[in-house]
Amino acid sequence: MAPHSTMSAEEAADRLAIRELFDAYAHCADTRDAEGQKALFTTDAHFAVYMDGPGSEPSYVLEGREALSPVFDDLNRYEATMHFNGQSTVSLGQGRATGDSYTIAHHVYMENGTRMMMVAWLRYLDSFTKVGHSWYIAERQIILEWSETRPLGQPGAG
Repeated sequence: MAPHSTMSAEEAADRLAIRELFDAYAHCADTRDAEGQKALFTTDAHFAVYMDGPGSEPSYVLEGREALSPVFDDLNRYEATMHFNGQSTVSLGQGRATGDSYTIAHHVYMENGTRMMMVAWLRYLDSFTKVGHSWYIAERQIILEWSETRPLGQPGAG
């Protein structure tokens, strides 16, 4: 990664646009905007999920933006979700970039009359492509580092 003291205005704008792309993905997930979430990807996007952690085989692989619909629609089974995005490291090239980003995703749902929460600690390994003046996710690997499921109290309960 280049020292930030020598960053050009164009590089700073690209880095900000990629960060906004990363944050938009989480916002769309939490607001159940599946179409908005899909629009963040290239039409030929590659999407792989590794539910068994780093170094495992992918749990599933999807090809193309339209193939993402069932994944994003699946979030509707939760009462609520809340994604907290952490650090993100981006390496820029000519119209292309790669990223390594961290997220803690909270998922609230009912199970046998009990309100539950599953928290997932996720890592996104991404490849980005710039089309015109906009950045898109061309490839995303979601790696579940670990998760925890526990009963959750009612909102506002102390």
